[in-house]
Amino acid sequence: MTGAAVGESEAGSYRDAYFVNRDGLKIHYRDYPGDSSKPPLLCLPGLTRNMRDFIEFAELHSPRFRVILVEFRGRAGSDYDPVPARYNPMTYAGDVVELLQHLEVPGAIFVGTSLGGLVTMVVAATAPQLIVAAILNDIGPDVDPAGIGRILTYVGRDPRFKDWDEAASTISGNYGSAFDRYTHDDWVKMAKRNCREENGEIRFDYDMAIAEPFKNAGATPQPDLWPLFTALAAKPLLVVRGEKSDLLTAETAARMQSAAPQMRLAVVAGVGHAPELNEPEAVAAIDELLGTLG
Repeated sequence: MTGAAVGESEAGSYRDAYFVNRDGLKIHYRDYPGDSSKPPLLCLPGLTRNMRDFIEFAELHSPRFRVILVEFRGRAGSDYDPVPARYNPMTYAGDVVELLQHLEVPGAIFVGTSLGGLVTMVVAATAPQLIVAAILNDIGPDVDPAGIGRILTYVGRDPRFKDWDEAASTISGNYGSAFDRYTHDDWVKMAKRNCREENGEIRFDYDMAIAEPFKNAGATPQPDLWPLFTALAAKPLLVVRGEKSDLLTAETAARMQSAAPQMRLAVVAGVGHAPELNEPEAVAAIDELLGTLG
């Protein structure tokens, strides 16, 4: 560990800390206290996102569960990688395995949003003993090209905003009309999770180089992710899908259900990619899954 700090939340104290991975990069994580007799919840964010997406989730579930929030390399408090080609799910999965080893956690309940869900599937195929159960948030082994196309319109660009209202308007535009429930204040809250203040400006809080392998992937044949999902399907599994998602289609979700009959599926109405996991449909489904795990 290269540093740690203790903070306070509605759930009580938490610890912000770092570990140094095999590539010499500091990876930031936040650790909320919880019942040591239960496996912790391990939260993995989306492509351009960070641990702030899971703070409300952590405060909801700690201290009934220990909750660990991870920031992938190149995001927010974690070091940027000087080799952009390493920004890929296999590398992130290796970092997650190293973190659990660092914390001496033998197994966790993985909660993966979008990219975080892909990383969860990689871990299921490479280190299945580490996954006690999983929650995939709006992601599956098939990703709709329409959603990829939308993400490509903004990922890796580095606009600067004069205030949070301007940032909120831009982010709202990136998501189109996929969130019926959102007011302008909700978009401001999302902007504050996505962005940071720097030198009197507001900018997105990730290394723009994460876009390089993501964009280059379009020129190569896409790997078949169904074997990874099949590995994960052996675990207790919940899939949360936004009703208006342009990444996880209803057809793919139905195929996942057929491949994993014990899988729970929760659909969040009026929401696109990706649910925040604080919606009543998501909260009820997550509580049901966690209840089955004791």
